[in-house]
Amino acid sequence: MKRHMVVLRRYEPAGRVHGGGRKQGEVRYAECRKNHAAATGGYAVDGCAEFVAAVGDGGEGALQCTVCGCHRSFHRRVVVDVETSEDGGADCSSSGALQ
Repeated sequence: MKRHMVVLRRYEPAGRVHGGGRKQGEVRYAECRKNHAAATGGYAVDGCAEFVAAVGDGGEGALQCTVCGCHRSFHRRVVVDVETSEDGGADCSSSGALQ
């Protein structure tokens, strides 16, 4: 009997590997997609609209949602593009704060 070995590799787009010169956006987690009726063959979500961490960043509960109690991986991941100005925001003359 001949055995075959299958190697699965995760595909990473070229822009995401080591930065690649591509701007990274802010990541936030939207509505919860956990199916609470999967055991009965149905589909029902709890209606949690946004992930809210139980504890601040880095704590033990940082991956648990305060609203629904689910893990963060059940929430839809959204990457919001962060816009930066071309001059880096160093021009204070237009704000009038230092006049």
